[in-house]
Amino acid sequence: MLVLHRRALGAVALGLSAPAPALAQGWPARPVTIVTPVAPGGPGDTLGRPLANTMAQELGQPVVIDARPGAGGTIGMQYAARSAPDGHTLVIASNSTYSIAPHLYPMPYDNETAFAPIALLVGAPSFLCVHRDVPARSVAELVALARAWPGQLSFATAGIGFTSHLATELFMARTGTEMLHVPYRGGAPATQGMLAGEVTMNFMEAALVRSVVHTGMIRPLAVTSAERSPLLPDVPTMREAGIEGFVTATYWAMMAPAGVPQPILDRVQGLALAHLHRPEVAEAVRGAGFIPIAGDAAVLARHKAADSALWGEVIRSRNIRLG
Repeated sequence: MLVLHRRALGAVALGLSAPAPALAQGWPARPVTIVTPVAPGGPGDTLGRPLANTMAQELGQPVVIDARPGAGGTIGMQYAARSAPDGHTLVIASNSTYSIAPHLYPMPYDNETAFAPIALLVGAPSFLCVHRDVPARSVAELVALARAWPGQLSFATAGIGFTSHLATELFMARTGTEMLHVPYRGGAPATQGMLAGEVTMNFMEAALVRSVVHTGMIRPLAVTSAERSPLLPDVPTMREAGIEGFVTATYWAMMAPAGVPQPILDRVQGLALAHLHRPEVAEAVRGAGFIPIAGDAAVLARHKAADSALWGEVIRSRNIRLG
């Protein structure tokens, strides 16, 4: 059955479509939806809901979060890509969806052309952590153990293709080590596996580390950001630990379906960047384990290209496959 969007139906009835300036001038004419292609209650909500509240106050229209997880985020992204390009549907997604998933999943949309960049919002570095019983108190000592016992150490991940998985694959490639992959169904179960001593190590997001480090069951050895994290300032960076050029993170970006008029994209970008520059917002973002970036559309476009190239090469060189 052929389904047409409301905007397309209007164009058929009138014999023309509304010009972009007219669409921009009347925006928003109804509530705005921000699609987050992840499960509710996670970072999509942590970042999206405060921004939605700010936008609603400024625009005079409700702004709602619509969580649509599944298939590496491609289900939610496909929904957004098929939405009318009138600025009433936006997206907040992580690089697991826009940089990694295209190298692993059959794509129901063109990842290069289906979305217009708006802003690179934040990054969330990870900590390389080991269980407290592992006799390694530095990255160098962990590498020595892995080389002495090839294939005998194990690492937890949130699942195949998640950043925790690919960061470990990159780590093994850079250090010439091999460890056993133990994929869990999400970051929280992987963390519980670490606490229970089921695995040797895990690249854990900062927010998860902060929530469990007080138990004494894990030992953070390094952080994957370019600079030390204010959450755990005594933990060195990967570069300081001897692994040059190892800077990774889970990034979160805002996009819109391709074809949204530029004045609307500019307005949304201005609202998003101004929101992140508010001192109380920046403080809350850092407290949740993120690093505010507040990069514009050009920054996001460059980041997406570089990030996709990095993880695409890791996936190909390490022969990573689903299932």
